Amino acid sequence: MNKNFLALSLALMTSFTPGTLMSAEKIKVLITDGPQKAHNYKDTTPVLMQLLGKTARFEVDHSRSTKKGCEDGTYKPDFSLYDVVVMNEGFGAADWPEATQKAFEKYMANGGGMVSFHAANNCWPNWKEYNKMTGIGGWGKRNESSGPYLYIDSEGAVVRDTSKGKGGSHGPQHEFKLIVREKEHPIMKGLPPTFVHGPDELYDRLRGPAENVTILATAFSSKKQRGTDRNEPTLMTITYGKGRIFHTVLGHGVKQIKQGSFVTTFLRGTEWAATGKVSIPVPKDFPNQKVE
Repeated sequence: MNKNFLALSLALMTSFTPGTLMSAEKIKVLITDGPQKAHNYKDTTPVLMQLLGKTARFEVDHSRSTKKGCEDGTYKPDFSLYDVVVMNEGFGAADWPEATQKAFEKYMANGGGMVSFHAANNCWPNWKEYNKMTGIGGWGKRNESSGPYLYIDSEGAVVRDTSKGKGGSHGPQHEFKLIVREKEHPIMKGLPPTFVHGPDELYDRLRGPAENVTILATAFSSKKQRGTDRNEPTLMTITYGKGRIFHTVLGHGVKQIKQGSFVTTFLRGTEWAATGKVSIPVPKDFPNQKVE
């Protein structure tokens, strides 16, 4: 071997500190949250960060809004630093400053990634572009003017129902079975065709623009649980410009997001939203894997 080439190779190898190559391959994640009325974001955000941080795939930061920062315009995360933004927002969250909204719209339209986690589809009913990103949502006075209900009928057809009615409801927490609707999608590939999640809230009657939505999985909302007797979307993807969104309605609180059914779909969905691909494996004992 050429001595000069060997010397150069050794110099390059020793110039890297341990973990440099791995960190270069990590997906950069920003989790956003802020004061809201119905969910304990102060408890769930640290657990979401822990779940992501336990894999070698993610590097996680956190940004918390305040009412004052939203009102005076000083809340302005630099979204361009991240591959994907996980929204742990909720009902009653303060409106982001207009400049921050526009910056996020640009980030997403240009190919950014977003994860809509549980109650993130509850907030900001008047932010038109955000509602396109979540596809469907609930509460916040959403109704037929917000867009159609979205569900899958008994024949397996996707329904966009424009009938009048409020957007967003759920019965008591209970166990429910998820049915995989897109088994070849990278997030769902390798998952069993059905699996159980819960006890958790099963959102139903969600409605919104419902554009560019792919329903990955549904759960039957039984009238016995004050539901709709419909197959309601539980896991979805949405495209917004060049951007990718993974939307999960699962995960009311810490107990729910520590369930294997949530952990695996959340991690794989976050990776997909950032890259368009999934490398995180499905555990052999899914959905009952032990989650510390």
